[in-house]
Amino acid sequence: MDPEQQLSHILQSPVWMDSSSRTQCDALERAAGGALRLSEITGSKAYERFTGNQISKVFHTRPEEFYQTERISLVSSFAASLFLGKYAAIDFSDGSGMNLLDLSSKAWSDVCLDACAPGLRPLLADPVDSSSVLGSVCLYFVKRFGFSETCSVVAFTGDNPASLAGMRLQPGDVAVSLGTSDTVFLWLQYPQPALEGHVFINPVQPEHYMALLCFKNGSLVRERIRDQTGGSWDKFSSALSSSPLGNNGNIGLYFDVMEILRQHAACGALMLTITSFAGVLQVASFPPHTEVRALLEGQFLSRRLHSERLGYHIYVFNAPVFTIDSSNSACLGSAYRALHGLLKQSGVSFFDAVKNGAEPKLPWRRRIQQPIR
Repeated sequence: MDPEQQLSHILQSPVWMDSSSRTQCDALERAAGGALRLSEITGSKAYERFTGNQISKVFHTRPEEFYQTERISLVSSFAASLFLGKYAAIDFSDGSGMNLLDLSSKAWSDVCLDACAPGLRPLLADPVDSSSVLGSVCLYFVKRFGFSETCSVVAFTGDNPASLAGMRLQPGDVAVSLGTSDTVFLWLQYPQPALEGHVFINPVQPEHYMALLCFKNGSLVRERIRDQTGGSWDKFSSALSSSPLGNNGNIGLYFDVMEILRQHAACGALMLTITSFAGVLQVASFPPHTEVRALLEGQFLSRRLHSERLGYHIYVFNAPVFTIDSSNSACLGSAYRALHGLLKQSGVSFFDAVKNGAEPKLPWRRRIQQPIR
């Protein structure tokens, strides 16, 4: 790259919300031997937004452009390419979200490559360990922005793997990001193939795995129930504190929108009371103090159920709940990973590399009955 020139704009590209490659997803699952078999190979069933299916769509709808393609990058490896001044390898962890990487061998799956498009292997090049040092920063950044010529470039990864690094999760840990959509991060040693969620090669310990579960019905549902039960988080927290653990057998299942993990499930709310003498009874409504806990316990039982289906079997009831100060764990994780990439060459583990990082806080007691903010 010429340091005297500006970078050009990138052509329009599909984003994670794209769902136009369903035909290609179906073909990939058939070639792999079914959705569950594809999940066993690549960590996920076929998803429209995943790179392999997007590549297949380009091949089938714009073959001239496909055959003119010199290299295919992920957003992460493309960003690393800019710093290197040459093509950067795709890392194991972000490459796990393509429906192309065989997680057991950490190499591209021939079955998946052949199902998506011809001649894909040289276009992708070999993937690398997520903590690999790819080379030194290119002259463009040295001349234009004053980078040191000895500045190393460590393999870039995706935002979710970087978040796992930023939270410094360890074996047995589970992290929950409460947002418009709730996201559950799991550190797994022996994942189970499933039709829901995703399994990635762990970005900081490649012999292990990271699982990711996303739930559409997250904070917007909690905010709706908050508004119906008093209109403020203080009243919401007060209602939560006034109800016992287990909620006297009352539980609510709230699906305001179609859930990601159950695409064919119905929307709506189901409120149940479980008793020892009458079994499970459906009820029309709960009083406010009951509904708040019914919502929260229902949501987290759902998170637990889906986590166990992916192979998470650690007992976490009454375990401490921590928070971290950083609101951008992906950026923090990228910094941690860069440090580890440099120190790994001397045999330093990721956790030793980041041992001086800020410790997570324990703001709540061990039971889910403290104020929600």
